[in-house]
Amino acid sequence: MKISGTATIAGAPPERVYELLQDPAVLAKCMPGCDELVRTGENEYEMRMKLMIASLSGLFDGKVRLSDHEPPRAFQMQVDGKGKVGFMKGQGSIGLAPNSSGTEVAYDGDVQLGGTIAAVGSRLVDTTSKMILKRFFDKLSSIAASDPKAGEAGVGS
Repeated sequence: MKISGTATIAGAPPERVYELLQDPAVLAKCMPGCDELVRTGENEYEMRMKLMIASLSGLFDGKVRLSDHEPPRAFQMQVDGKGKVGFMKGQGSIGLAPNSSGTEVAYDGDVQLGGTIAAVGSRLVDTTSKMILKRFFDKLSSIAASDPKAGEAGVGS
């Protein structure tokens, strides 16, 4: 399944948004259902999150790896998770560019789903992923606007 789109983080320059997107404490706050995101190495994290799609829900344990850093313009992300209801693997690119109101974040990636979670249908999964992304960027915007030190915390290691 292909996932792509853009979101604007108002009032924050690309340097600030890039910094926030590298902070595991900020990412954990922004990801709906994220119970835990712990740094396990340079640009590597283990995560635990609860995912709910329609009446299907379950815990996923996984790994997140950030690579190909071009601060403050871009980086790559790889996600690999599995749980009782299936698995997900994804990779994508995140690009940041200044715009008139702050920073435009462009994301483009591919996600593979397997197991029971894949059986619910791509349309339902697509709708849920859009909702999750909207919540993620709404929370990131809120953090960028309200907590100027959030990206400097270095928490989560």
